[in-house]
Amino acid sequence: MISFAALFFSVVLLQLSSGGVGPLDVLSGSELGFSRQEIGMLGSAHFFGFFIGCWFAPRLLGSVGHSRAFAAFTAAGSIGLIAHMMVIDPYAWALMRVASGLCVAGCYTVVEAWLQAKVTNETRGRAMGTYRMVDMTGSLAAQGIIGILAPADYISYNVLAILCCAALLPITLTTAEQPETPKSPRLRPALAYSRSPLAVAGVIVAALSSASFRMVGPIYGQEMALTAGQIAWFLACFVIGGAIAQFPIGWLADKYDRRKVLIWLSVAAIGSCVFTMQTTGWGVAGILLSSGIFGLTTFPIYSVAAAHAHDFASSDERVELSAALMFWFAMGAIAAPYGASVLIDNYGPQSMFIMLALGHAVLIVFGIVRMRAGRSPRRRTRYINSLRTSFVVGRLTGRSRDTAPKD
Repeated sequence: MISFAALFFSVVLLQLSSGGVGPLDVLSGSELGFSRQEIGMLGSAHFFGFFIGCWFAPRLLGSVGHSRAFAAFTAAGSIGLIAHMMVIDPYAWALMRVASGLCVAGCYTVVEAWLQAKVTNETRGRAMGTYRMVDMTGSLAAQGIIGILAPADYISYNVLAILCCAALLPITLTTAEQPETPKSPRLRPALAYSRSPLAVAGVIVAALSSASFRMVGPIYGQEMALTAGQIAWFLACFVIGGAIAQFPIGWLADKYDRRKVLIWLSVAAIGSCVFTMQTTGWGVAGILLSSGIFGLTTFPIYSVAAAHAHDFASSDERVELSAALMFWFAMGAIAAPYGASVLIDNYGPQSMFIMLALGHAVLIVFGIVRMRAGRSPRRRTRYINSLRTSFVVGRLTGRSRDTAPKD
């Protein structure tokens, strides 16, 4: 576990940098006069870069190795951050956010490929548990950064760029021998649909909720007259709610029909959207509470959908199936921020939650249709808190899924 410390430290620094740029761009864009649609475009550009990075990173790893690939992706992210205040234009910023998304996906691919090559059956559980905890902690801390960074300020983007560059140090200075480059997974989006159409619908709706909230949520916070520090807590409560939900939802998903769990999560998500719209007059405490409940009800949907898809897959399909699910998540995440910003611009801040509620309503109807179409599989895989970080993450979780859930 000590040998993984350098990788985990790099993950924390990367999360602080990449997780902070999204909400900072919203606040900066508002101060610089960008329209809400242009701000939403920045969030969509991030996930477009993320998709490119997920596809391209395994191939670059095979050409130049782990450390050089990590350095290349980190450089792309740092350049995108530093250039923000040099060119004040939303379309230029969108290109910079593509670079940031490329950096995130590429760096996570390197870290996960390195972990996969080094873990053993004895250390896999501890390594993955620590990795999830480090990733969640970094994501939570990143939301708080915007409370101390001034929007539309060169120093603020410099701080994020410094954190991104600092992520290079643990990996490039480690004395551990670089592992062999793994074979990149084939990207077959149709594989996920052939195994479980409901799982594909689930990950798209999960992307709709997560990407809209994290990339456009600060606009909603501004409309609710929250300060930068309060917006940081607004986003952090979403992450905290999602973290709290993982254990109880995982227990339910292993004990009951996962299609029913997905349906009831979406019912709860619709309730949380209605609750959010009703708490606008409750002050800051009510808004933060509604954010936590929204994270509680929507965050686990991706993991439940992924577990349901893997129930229908064989062991040799797990890596490609994980990559296919990530593809559908990326497609939903690319469209969601721009769509949410257009709705807010035309119909007000509450319209984003109406859109999210309608998305979950569609998932409920589709889930009921799929339940009537066939039975749940007899053999089920373990529920895993699925990371949405790269196309190669399936290599880390594939063997764990072959273990049946405990009664």
